[in-house]
Amino acid sequence: MESQVSFSQVVSRGCGIDVHKKTVVATIDGEGLRKETREYGTFTRSLTELRDWLLEKGITHIAMESTGVYWKPVYHVLEPTGIKVWIVNARHIKYVPGHKTDKQDSAWICKLLLAGLLKPSYIPAREQRELRDLTRYRTKMIQHIASEKNRIIRVLEDCNVKLSSVLSNTQGVVGTKLIGKLCEGKNITMADIDEVYHRKLEASKEDLYEACQGLLTGHHIYLLQTIQKDIASTETVIESLNTRIRDMLKDYENVVENLRAVPGLSTKTAEDLVAEIGLDMSVFPTEKHLASWAGMCPGNNESAGKKKAGAPATGTNR
Repeated sequence: MESQVSFSQVVSRGCGIDVHKKTVVATIDGEGLRKETREYGTFTRSLTELRDWLLEKGITHIAMESTGVYWKPVYHVLEPTGIKVWIVNARHIKYVPGHKTDKQDSAWICKLLLAGLLKPSYIPAREQRELRDLTRYRTKMIQHIASEKNRIIRVLEDCNVKLSSVLSNTQGVVGTKLIGKLCEGKNITMADIDEVYHRKLEASKEDLYEACQGLLTGHHIYLLQTIQKDIASTETVIESLNTRIRDMLKDYENVVENLRAVPGLSTKTAEDLVAEIGLDMSVFPTEKHLASWAGMCPGNNESAGKKKAGAPATGTNR
């Protein structure tokens, strides 16, 4: 006989939602309600029908898994209703072993919600979520530029241009100017070396000149110029993002300036901190909770005397 798990009720009327890419399965239960499960599509019209149904039934709390990005449109539709919407860690609501179905998953989430056994994840306000989108995309664009600059070095190595062998930083002033001349298809002369050389370089002028004598073909020049155009285009996107981010943070300039006063923090880092952590520290009971949420301290995962390493937190799972 299959065992039944029962809990005392804490939430009056709740809904558990099992979220998927194409469908969501919702189960409602609680005081004055008959337990009912319905399935909806994930188009906006279907999610609106789900919202209206939950409002009609007087649901006070909703819980659903943080499944990839699929929970976000559901959250956006339900958030303005005034119903408390909880996004919970999938590990906290793992279903009991047995025959697993979407309906059973939603019913199990609903049961845990009513019993007060779920803990909501920290979901920041819409303004902060939008700011996060911008700062995270800016970081991706900066990483893309770094990747493209490394690609230029690989192309130059293919041409036997050995700048990376004589310069400790090929992205410095000297390296950038010489690479720019090479990308234009110019043959580097000693006059070009004299123009960019300074005494802080460890390499001699002769070594720098020899390093620039490669075997560039029309194909290599085209490839280098194409990469440079991509870098210039991406830099334009980053400038636009910088402007947008600063416009969103114009009411909190004092916060950014205070963070910049910390040694080692740039304007970008300060803006990223505000976007990720926010300004309301009451959501973190202690500094230890904040450090744990940010993935800066290890968790405990021990079994049979063996401690297992946990995966670090990423932008997508916070």
